[in-house]
Amino acid sequence: MAYVLDAAISTAWPRECFVCGEAAGAFAVCHACEPILLRLPAAVCPRCALPAPVEGMLCGACQRRPPCFDATRAVFVYTHPVREMVLALKHGQGFVLLDWLGQAMSGALNGLKADCIIPTPLHPRRLAERGFNQSGELARRVAKTCGLPLWREAVVRDVDTPKFAGMRGKQRRRAVRGIFRCVEDFSGQHVVLLDDVMTSGATLDELARTLKQRGAVRVTNLVLARTLRVPRK
Repeated sequence: MAYVLDAAISTAWPRECFVCGEAAGAFAVCHACEPILLRLPAAVCPRCALPAPVEGMLCGACQRRPPCFDATRAVFVYTHPVREMVLALKHGQGFVLLDWLGQAMSGALNGLKADCIIPTPLHPRRLAERGFNQSGELARRVAKTCGLPLWREAVVRDVDTPKFAGMRGKQRRRAVRGIFRCVEDFSGQHVVLLDDVMTSGATLDELARTLKQRGAVRVTNLVLARTLRVPRK
């Protein structure tokens, strides 16, 4: 498979910077281009990671309709060139990025006491078509770095949802209702849910709801990138 070859090549030759193409040594992005990758501001809602007036203050949406997840930690803003990195991962052309991005996501968990990591699952049909789950690959690296158990098959995606592009927030929430099934007991545990991109948060909200039905007491989202403009309700 292309992504297996990509991973093998990355260990044999020095890497080129994903952004500028110059030599980057063992890194996916050179030091000169790192500042281009836009990180979230300090003042974000601790629950959904959208910008907030004051650091640590819940946004109005989370106050009005609290999601099932308890917190969100995001590394980057979903914009160029992070957007292109995510798309490269999804199309099996960016596996040389995984270690570097996994380290960045691991850093976002500093100080967090959790019991395990669960990647957002793909529907079996989509997994068979793609051949891999990019969230699972990122989760494997984060779990190894942070020393946390990785539960790849604890949650099953029973329904293959349509693409969300163009859907409003309420439509997305309806589309994901009941699509997951948890096959393990997480009583008393603090679970980290890992995904590549968070847009409306509907999928992660439904995942958190499913896990809390199986006993999880706290759910924290860890996402590579957060969109700052969410779909209208």
